Amino acid sequence: MSKPLLAGLIAVVIGAGAFVFTSTSSSQEIVVYKSPTCGCCAKWIDHIEEAGYKVQVRDTNDMQPIKMQHGIQRQAQSCHTAIVDGYFVEGHVPAEFITKLLEEKPDIKGITVPGMPQGSPGMEGPNPVDYDVIAIGKDGEASIFGRVTAGS
Repeated sequence: MSKPLLAGLIAVVIGAGAFVFTSTSSSQEIVVYKSPTCGCCAKWIDHIEEAGYKVQVRDTNDMQPIKMQHGIQRQAQSCHTAIVDGYFVEGHVPAEFITKLLEEKPDIKGITVPGMPQGSPGMEGPNPVDYDVIAIGKDGEASIFGRVTAGS
């Protein structure tokens, strides 16, 4: 086999491997529980789908039982709750942190962006703020999973 042909085959194999890795990390289905009338939740879902995730939406008028079932304490809550691969994703978490969660598979309950910080996915607009993505351990302890700097 010639060197150029061999080099081309190696590039195709490496490229295919990278494609499989990328598509595997974002082809995971995410179930999102939200109010049927929440516009910011719909925008967050658009953000997640644009990142390549498959989303199953479950509209509900009573979010508290879902949050309680997954152990999401009041101080960690936001408007919508997503479930992916056994983890909860609460609120306006950027897709990159969901990917990090699924790749690293930490021993936690889930991640959250409490409240609705201006500039987070689904909450775009003027005056974005810095905010943290918080990991909630199985013992309920919170720690920083990642940080988002306004305008980045």
